[in-house]
Amino acid sequence: MNIAKGLVGAALLMAAAQGAQAATLDVVRQRGAVACGTTTGFAGFSAPDAQGKWQGLDVDLCRAIAAAVFGDADKIKVVPLNSQQRFTALQSGEVDVLTRNTTVTQQRDTALGIIHAGVNFYDGQGFLVPKSLGVKSAKEINGATICLQTGTSNENTLADWARANNVSYKPVVIETFNEVVNAFAAGRCDVFSTDASGLASIRISKLQNPDDYVVLPEIISKEPLGPFVRQGDDAWLNVVRWSLSAMIEAEEYGVSSKNVDEQAKSANPNIKRILGVIPGSGANLGLDEKWAYNIIKQVGNYGESFERNVGQGSPLKIQRGLNAQWTQGGLMYALPIR
Repeated sequence: MNIAKGLVGAALLMAAAQGAQAATLDVVRQRGAVACGTTTGFAGFSAPDAQGKWQGLDVDLCRAIAAAVFGDADKIKVVPLNSQQRFTALQSGEVDVLTRNTTVTQQRDTALGIIHAGVNFYDGQGFLVPKSLGVKSAKEINGATICLQTGTSNENTLADWARANNVSYKPVVIETFNEVVNAFAAGRCDVFSTDASGLASIRISKLQNPDDYVVLPEIISKEPLGPFVRQGDDAWLNVVRWSLSAMIEAEEYGVSSKNVDEQAKSANPNIKRILGVIPGSGANLGLDEKWAYNIIKQVGNYGESFERNVGQGSPLKIQRGLNAQWTQGGLMYALPIR
């Protein structure tokens, strides 16, 4: 009798889980757009252009998800969120996915009812200072005032690093990103500390004379940035995770927005599977077999997105570094689509 009850209970739990798994994908399809939580404005990652259209590495990931689900990368709804709003917005269902510079940590993956769906940018916390300060190393900023945004992992990371290196500082903690930037530009603090990608973005896009500032060489943390979805929704987790993976794997195999139609004729079975010539991967996700083809055709592979948004084709000119393919000494290693 206890065994029977256990089996019934397990069946009910499985049914509930399956219902949860399908929920977000169904909601997205009914709405007709993917609601993506982004930053309120972070050049290179998620920010509106002069025409008000949102652009950036993280926006491209949002567009990739839409291309996979709808076959149309423009079917997105951008929801700008600050650091304090982002997790609540995801938990409550206001957004379907966070595609903003959010660090993957164990606490976030286990305690907030959310889970990461991959890493689309490997980063680390650094320091931006005016050249006039005359420092060459972060260890020379003893006694400095440091601007930080509240609600981020940067506060604790800086405190840990300073304690370990016997560096004292005075934190200037401000709620919104733009207000932190303005405080730093106005000289309210000596140093700005956040992810190095953010510092590059701030230096180029927010400061009047970028050449008057320098990013110090120290990187004091690991900041793997990536998309987050709600826990218990595995079907949607798979869509988001494999949309990112398709962009990374397409670059590895040399499949781009420019040659994707030609590559569909490739004899390479891996490319055929990516592009849906050999069917199966679409059905696995509950999507059209051309889901990855649509991503690559409309958004591009990971390398294309990186270069135009934050790389050498952009004002930020960030080197690939850790974000290069694993075959080129980086950490970008796509799980195989098969």
